[in-house]
Amino acid sequence: MLIGIDASRSTAGQRTGTENYSLFLIRELLASDSTHRFRLYFNRAPSPGLFPDGAESRVIPFPRLWTHLRLSWEMFNHGPDLLFVPSHVLPLYRPRRSVVTVHDLGYLYYPEAHTLTQNVYLRWSTRFNARSANKVLADSEATRQDLVSRYQVAADRISVVYPGRDETLAPVDNPALLAEVRERYGLAESYLLYVGTLHPRKNLVRLVRAFGLVAGSPAATFQSPVSNLQLVLAGQKGWLYKDLLTEVRRLGLEDRVLLTGYVPKDDLAALLSGAQAFIYPSLYEGFGLPVLEAMACGTPVVCSNVSSLPEVAGDAALLVDPLDVEAIAQAILDLIADDSVGRELVARGYRQIECFSWRRCAQEALEVFEEVAGNSGAEE
Repeated sequence: MLIGIDASRSTAGQRTGTENYSLFLIRELLASDSTHRFRLYFNRAPSPGLFPDGAESRVIPFPRLWTHLRLSWEMFNHGPDLLFVPSHVLPLYRPRRSVVTVHDLGYLYYPEAHTLTQNVYLRWSTRFNARSANKVLADSEATRQDLVSRYQVAADRISVVYPGRDETLAPVDNPALLAEVRERYGLAESYLLYVGTLHPRKNLVRLVRAFGLVAGSPAATFQSPVSNLQLVLAGQKGWLYKDLLTEVRRLGLEDRVLLTGYVPKDDLAALLSGAQAFIYPSLYEGFGLPVLEAMACGTPVVCSNVSSLPEVAGDAALLVDPLDVEAIAQAILDLIADDSVGRELVARGYRQIECFSWRRCAQEALEVFEEVAGNSGAEE
């Protein structure tokens, strides 16, 4: 069987969640399956070494509407037996067999976190994906339930296939390397860390308020000063990020809250390893890869108790109501005040990450492809 894959999102220069999902899953599919042929479609040439040498690919650039015009034309003229779209929308014209991943439906719960144009497109594209594909992969049971309840997708058309984790991420215990990364980003010795896009859905305004309580800022409502502790927000600026800056200034925390911008992978492990805790108070997540990345680096985690995050974190994080600022602050204080809490979470985290691997993700995705093809193990 010839399996075509829309690999356009994997070539992004600064990859975040869905781009990394596309890259790592495609790599593992190419590495773990010799029964089928794969053909990758790109709108621009991938960087050398991004995929194994010899991977069959079609680079088909087009200025606008690449998916619906150029990829559709490619499908019409040279379509594969099955098309898989891991991080985008299905083209208007596609093979008779198709599989798509739907990562989350957060825009339905928090439309204010997106522009009007984004909301219209996300509503249309997700509905189109869910109703057009032969089978839908969902990143979590929470996303599967959303697809059933919000878009009336038949449950038997959805397969929950958990993403994997970057298995190259591991704790960094070299003091010189940790110090080098702190110096590069201007970090204090003690800091709390968030990694991800600076976006309203990530709930960072409430995180800043909780940090204000922990740090004993002039606006704090209870006393819990922690001298020299810093809050580090690492990630690209997203929609409405200026509201976050406004809150930092309102609380007088300009010297205690640091925005690093996008952090490349080479620095991520050291940044995570050096943090006292990783804080992820998102209002909604289809999965939440950063939680696993923090656990892999031996960093205790505080995260939300909503959407998919309890599935991802298991018993290896302190789960909090993301709408309760004081609960977030108290969880942080619990970690800071008692080292044994952090040590126990780290130990559980190492066990929890073993549940997630790209190899397993690829194997389960292949099973879905073969089910859709109706001829398990068939070759073109």
